[in-house]
Amino acid sequence: MDAVNDAANHTVESVPGRPSTASAPLEAGRRSPTGSRLYPRVTSFRSRRGALTPNQQGAWDRMWPKIGREVSDAPLDATAWFGREAPLVIEIGCGTGTATAEMALAEPHLNLIGIEVYQPGLAQLVQRIEREDIGNIRLLRGDAVDVLEHMIAAESLTGVRVFFPDPWPKARHHKRRLLQPATLALIANRLRPGGVLHVATDHAGYAEHIAEVGAAEPLLIGLNEATGGVSADNEDSAPIGFDRPVTKFEGKAHRAGSAITEFIWGKIE
Repeated sequence: MDAVNDAANHTVESVPGRPSTASAPLEAGRRSPTGSRLYPRVTSFRSRRGALTPNQQGAWDRMWPKIGREVSDAPLDATAWFGREAPLVIEIGCGTGTATAEMALAEPHLNLIGIEVYQPGLAQLVQRIEREDIGNIRLLRGDAVDVLEHMIAAESLTGVRVFFPDPWPKARHHKRRLLQPATLALIANRLRPGGVLHVATDHAGYAEHIAEVGAAEPLLIGLNEATGGVSADNEDSAPIGFDRPVTKFEGKAHRAGSAITEFIWGKIE
């Protein structure tokens, strides 16, 4: 596939009053009986703000009421939102969403939800959804762990995708990494039996961490070589595709000599 831009996966905006996309360990924050946080959760994003262009704002105003929502504590009725019943896949940190759109077009039988906090990135995806009339994408703006904790029911997801999460390379920042044991356990709980978790990273140290955490999650089994499985034995029977668009960010990583590591797990049946 053509190269696309997902650079916003690494630098995103915080939403006033809420933690932002892909928060790290669940135990790092808890709620009062009213639902407000008693203290901030350690998050896995770097704050960045940006204004929408007039064209982006116009598309946002037209499309967001139908295809977008702010993250909340209300359980999500995906069938009603999409207007159909179909396997549900979420992408955590969809950035500017070009890869999201490519996957949605390649998998029209799936309902896809992109989760992101950086509004200008989301606005680029909203523009493409409107321009190309892509009907199987919905968007959530806010903290992905809040989505998993409060909006998604157990065993309701066919797939979860996490492409190039921020590696937080300094040792003192490792607690901010999204893919910690508690988050992997939550994702595994939300996957239906046979559902797929697909992760990609270009950071060798983070890859080692992800491999260790994934191997320790008892509900997940490896489906590709990096997870102890064999891709050729599993990709035809998997409920979502193993292929993904090659991004501009990934192209830069290749040119810099960074290896891309793909992790694909399935939930035990």
